[in-house]
Amino acid sequence: MTRQEIQADLREIRYYYSMKEMFDKSADTVKPLAIIEKVNRYNKAMENAPAKMLALYLSLYVYNNSQAVIAEDWHLTRESIKNQNRLLQEYLQSSL
Repeated sequence: MTRQEIQADLREIRYYYSMKEMFDKSADTVKPLAIIEKVNRYNKAMENAPAKMLALYLSLYVYNNSQAVIAEDWHLTRESIKNQNRLLQEYLQSSL
């Protein structure tokens, strides 16, 4: 997979989690299998990630925080979070 494909998947995963309540409510009508499979594949890849990388994945993509919010909460610069996100994407690229 390319980094661009990883980035697109992560955007979709982020959207899924931001709308998870709606998807869960509609599961009896239409179950979004493709995104659920993608979420499960990425979550599985993150099981062996370093703790800091897992925290970033959860904060950005599961809990839908912006890089700016994380930088402020973690007392880091936005550039540092951006670099860590790049490393996260590279980790996923090698793990998937």
